[in-house]
Amino acid sequence: MDAAVPNAVPPSSPNPNPATPNVPPAEVPRRRPAGPIGAFGRFLLAALYFFLARLMAQHGASGLVSEDWTPLVEQAMLAFLLLFGYAGLGFVLDHQLRPLSQQGLPLRSGWFGEAGLGLAIGWAIALFCVLPLVVFGGIAVNFSLTLASFGWLATDVAFFLLATLVMQIAFRGYPFQCAIRVIGEVPAALMLSVLYGILHAWLPGASHASMAVAIALGLLLSMAYLRTRALWLPWGLHFGWVASRALLFGLPVNGVSSHSPVIQGDPMGSPSLSGAEFGLDGSWLAFVAILIAMPFVYRATRDLSFRYNAPVLEPGGIPVDLDAAARRQHEAATRPEAPEVKPLVQILPVATPAPPLAPPLASDLDGPRD
Repeated sequence: MDAAVPNAVPPSSPNPNPATPNVPPAEVPRRRPAGPIGAFGRFLLAALYFFLARLMAQHGASGLVSEDWTPLVEQAMLAFLLLFGYAGLGFVLDHQLRPLSQQGLPLRSGWFGEAGLGLAIGWAIALFCVLPLVVFGGIAVNFSLTLASFGWLATDVAFFLLATLVMQIAFRGYPFQCAIRVIGEVPAALMLSVLYGILHAWLPGASHASMAVAIALGLLLSMAYLRTRALWLPWGLHFGWVASRALLFGLPVNGVSSHSPVIQGDPMGSPSLSGAEFGLDGSWLAFVAILIAMPFVYRATRDLSFRYNAPVLEPGGIPVDLDAAARRQHEAATRPEAPEVKPLVQILPVATPAPPLAPPLASDLDGPRD
């Protein structure tokens, strides 16, 4: 395990370019994220771009294809414009190196399972709303099992996939991230959910119940994004909630009852259960179902939240190998104590004293002298 000593400057490495002087790492300027004012400006720019892209997609689709194919082509063009337009904003303004992934669409391990989990939850919410409608009122169902009907059914599946993706990019993608930097996660989720409800209030046949359902659904989808930091789960949940009612039960969605060419359903229950001509999006039963689904989504995303919401620790300073240091400390504490080694003492032989000089003899005194 490698760690680092904070507030320490690593030694400078050799400079490969002699023309450029070495700059200590502590002095290298780092790009900081935009402050609240800058993030608010980006949010307004993203909102303006959404309406502009929507207008361009409407006019472009009507001029390219016939009326039958206009909804599908319009959603495809709008998804393309939003996805790559917001990616451009993130790359230019926020210096995002992977803007598509940072918008909420990373191709990470398990992304398909996250979308499948959202699809199952959306299907469960729809089923929770349909069952009381069947028990207490009933649904008159008409079938059209022609080959052309199944072909248009596949087209409607693609339409709902694109339409729900557009909503996630617009309300849980780059604009949502900018809003979080301005006011925080919970206020941003509430603000975008209210805006989502206001947009639904302009639809024909909308009511107070439909606006409440739209706000509650926006909060649920925002929570799904914040728990996973990706759009796969909210995209699957939104698609499951919408497509289940329209394609499997033939019920109206936001006042439109012509989505499924195979199954046409006519609810006969109370408007408080069925939402009348507007569909389950305008029923208080759907509002209650979405509120009940919130703790289940929170519980189901516990592991994903632990994986993708853990704080990222960025080391700084001189790298220190803590494992090696701990290993050395352990070895020093557990190795057997070595016996004390005393210095060797060398015993030399005793030197014998030189014999005293003999007195000179008389014969030597009488001899000749040099």
